[in-house]
Amino acid sequence: MKTLKYIFFIIISTVIISAFWIYYPHYQIQKLQDETREVGRDMSSETYLDYYRQFDKGEINHLALGDSVIHGFGVEETENLVYKFSDQLGQEINKTVHYINEGKNGITSTSLNEMIQKGAFNDQIKKADIITVNIGGNDVLKTAKQKDYSKAINSFDTLQSIFTKNLADITKKINEINPRATIVFLELYNPLPADHQFSDLADTLLPKWNVKIYEVAQTIPTSIVVQTTKVINSKNPQHLSEDGVHPNSAGYAAITEQMMIQFSKEYRKQAV
Repeated sequence: MKTLKYIFFIIISTVIISAFWIYYPHYQIQKLQDETREVGRDMSSETYLDYYRQFDKGEINHLALGDSVIHGFGVEETENLVYKFSDQLGQEINKTVHYINEGKNGITSTSLNEMIQKGAFNDQIKKADIITVNIGGNDVLKTAKQKDYSKAINSFDTLQSIFTKNLADITKKINEINPRATIVFLELYNPLPADHQFSDLADTLLPKWNVKIYEVAQTIPTSIVVQTTKVINSKNPQHLSEDGVHPNSAGYAAITEQMMIQFSKEYRKQAV
């Protein structure tokens, strides 16, 4: 009887621990999203769109840094995320939005951090009013390609720690150079279809990754995290290109729409 009770206890404990491991990151992200909205509401009555409509400059400068999603891999320039967002923002606030796209295919968070720390984009950062950063996807992809999946999973915590430090360093440096700029982060999304053997695993691990993006963003008052996972996921395969990884034109349009929705609803806090 004691043995059965012990086995039952072990099973229940395992289920509870597993559920906590899977669902707690989702809870953390939701909590951080709620805190951002509430703090913003308390400190400012201006949404991001209101802020830029009333901006004391007639023109807005948008700098985009990161990987192939920023670069716009697979689509024409007028179909990529940076162009679409800059164009739609300009139309919405009735101002010209100039953009500089520094997205580089294949770049990792370590490489981008090294470039930032060496001052590769200092001039652009100083002039920017909005700085979009998307990085981290290649950290995961390169590790998965170099190792088998079991080893990739085992190295997840180390990989995540490296990414988090890189993103924190990138963010800190940008903020030191230009504390008034809005920094726009993008969540890392899962491009795998629902029937892929590793889709559920990716859905489990990615929230643990994305919560670190939210935590870094919280260190900067003038920051926003775009909920990319709302529009790029297994329920929206029409938003992915034929390579199954990058957004297609419809995908970039969907991310742009999500950015505009958040710019219209979330409140911009004051720079400290």
